[in-house]
Amino acid sequence: MISDYEKAVAVKDLHKTFRLPHEQHSGIKQRIINIFKGVKGYEVQRVLDDISFEIKKGEFFGIVGRNGSGKSTLLKLLASIYVPDKGLIKVNGSLTPFIELGVGFNPELSGRENVFLNGALLGFSRAEMEVMYDGIVEFAELEKFMDQKLKNYSSGMQVRLAFSIAIRAQSDILLIDEVLAVGDAAFQQKCYNYFDKLKKSDKTVILVTHDMGVVKLFCDRALMLENGKIIKIGKPKDVSIEYEKSNFAITESSKEEEVSSIKAPIKVYDRNNKPINRFKFGDDIILSIEWPKSLNVGIVGFSLSKNGETVFATNTINQDVDLTNGKARLKLKPSIGDGRYLVTAGLFGETRHDVIDFIQGPEIVIDNQPKHSKHGDEWQGISYVDNEWQLNG
Repeated sequence: MISDYEKAVAVKDLHKTFRLPHEQHSGIKQRIINIFKGVKGYEVQRVLDDISFEIKKGEFFGIVGRNGSGKSTLLKLLASIYVPDKGLIKVNGSLTPFIELGVGFNPELSGRENVFLNGALLGFSRAEMEVMYDGIVEFAELEKFMDQKLKNYSSGMQVRLAFSIAIRAQSDILLIDEVLAVGDAAFQQKCYNYFDKLKKSDKTVILVTHDMGVVKLFCDRALMLENGKIIKIGKPKDVSIEYEKSNFAITESSKEEEVSSIKAPIKVYDRNNKPINRFKFGDDIILSIEWPKSLNVGIVGFSLSKNGETVFATNTINQDVDLTNGKARLKLKPSIGDGRYLVTAGLFGETRHDVIDFIQGPEIVIDNQPKHSKHGDEWQGISYVDNEWQLNG
């Protein structure tokens, strides 16, 4: 139990619903008829259902869950953007939400003008913002763009600027909701370095994310939501395993105790069989896994995921692969962009519904993504697709 003095946030019996309107009525007459028939013009969606948890002062606390699980709604309730239908939220200390960064930006103003505008919204005086201005611009790496209107910024540039301003807030509790998803790999690393500083300070951090690598690296504890309910709360590793099981639709017969008791490590090599976890764009990647022969594995699968989304997955179904020796190797040549990718493996019996083990492996890093394709055109995204512009006619 956490004492009242040690609590940064306490949530008890929290409920939140939204009304989802049905299609528009054809007129006043139809609306009156529906009222007399008892037909409602909306559907009630239960987003959070009886949520209770506590966060200790100075704790780095993760909130995870698939899309639509209620994560962002929970953060907005903690930030007092939403009001709960039922339940209590107690926050001890000042709180700054990094939710929907840049929501106070004006696209018709320059980057510099928006810095002072956002600073005022955070409670800073103009004199204080003058002192911080150079540091904000340097962190955001936007020195050449501060006199341009914000509407000409890319979404990534806006996130960098907004995050650079927001971290200046001198609050006790920080709420962070997926602000790193739009930033490039270099800026994400800056944010990770900032997280390291936060962990060494006494600030309380509540982070909503799909990235289990970030959860395991920074969080002291984590909470998983599913359909508005808490599925698990505890150690980051345990919550990450539960999240990956849910994300890959693993059946309830796959018990966490069984997963942790089986020794089947995933290893990553380069084309020369050298253990490595950092690759250049287009490099060969070899994934390897071994398991006790007594498990009677009939199917093996590997996947790569980024920010909780599957980038690539394959398995040995209908493949001529001999698994009787308790080993499997997969050679990949992925044309995927910069970033961190989580490797996951699944061991199954005769069918994919017969789950034996679910193994969360290491992260691999892809960098040195070429800025142009072989045809000379720029590209963006998770993966490269061979393409060629054709002349009209």
